[in-house]
Amino acid sequence: MTETNSPRTLRIGTRGSPLALIQANQIAAGIAAASDGAMTGEIVTFTTSGDQLTTERLINSGGKGLFTRELDAALTRGEVDLTVHSLKDVPSVLEPGQVFAAFPEREDPREGFLSPHAKSPMDLPQGAKVGTASLRREAQTRAMRPDLEIVTFRGNVATRMRKLEEGLADATYLAMAGLTRLGQPEVATPIPLTDMLPAAAQGIVGVVMREDMDAEAATVLHRLNHVPTAAAAIIERAFLLALDGSCRTPIAAHTFDKGEEWHLVGEVLAMDGGARWRAEGTCRKAANEVQLEALGKDIANEIRQQAGGELPAFEGDW
Repeated sequence: MTETNSPRTLRIGTRGSPLALIQANQIAAGIAAASDGAMTGEIVTFTTSGDQLTTERLINSGGKGLFTRELDAALTRGEVDLTVHSLKDVPSVLEPGQVFAAFPEREDPREGFLSPHAKSPMDLPQGAKVGTASLRREAQTRAMRPDLEIVTFRGNVATRMRKLEEGLADATYLAMAGLTRLGQPEVATPIPLTDMLPAAAQGIVGVVMREDMDAEAATVLHRLNHVPTAAAAIIERAFLLALDGSCRTPIAAHTFDKGEEWHLVGEVLAMDGGARWRAEGTCRKAANEVQLEALGKDIANEIRQQAGGELPAFEGDW
């Protein structure tokens, strides 16, 4: 009897939230397809420090790395072969020995507005409460509507909708990318990118592997990469890194497709929304990785100069 080779299993580390599991399973399906069935993905779930926070701002407990810390450690220890993240949750610098393997095609990067009372922030009644724990969203909301009250608001789609129903806030935001992946885009009204610039890398999933991943598996993972999405990821993360981007400063950025060029728009806002520093620039689509990073850095430096060299930072309780 001839033995058949079983598919090789790659262990995929992910958070256990519904959205994270959908993203990880999409990567697992991609691995099977890219390897013609020679490899399969096994989902390994983790509860991260960020998942345990339901009411606080992330900055009060350490910032955006809270959603990746446990996964990073498991990858370093060899307990998983790769990790899958919403890229906007990933710190600007990866852990030593870890690299990005792929950026699958970007989902809708826009913000989604949820409210039983209005279709946009501009339509809310005077003094309405907007729930968010994002300093960027708070500052952008204050810039649009200084009269609105901001209340700290965290949780998944179901939790936020329940909080709205209970009257804890009159409106909130969720990324359209997450809602689309969950099959619930209809619960929110998309806000045009020209009205509300999203977080850097919003809508992008990052696949991370160890630098010493064997060539066979690395090749399969690289096949999941979407070149335009990868270009945007490189540009926007370089922009964020050049600004020392963290959850302490309201920063937004997006890379637009302008035919033969990539067009980056970035901004930093004062905490109260009373000031906004914004810059934009382009590079050729044929640019290499160094040139893509240079675009992000150049726009960040221009914004820093506009702000007088110092960026606003959250000064609340830690």
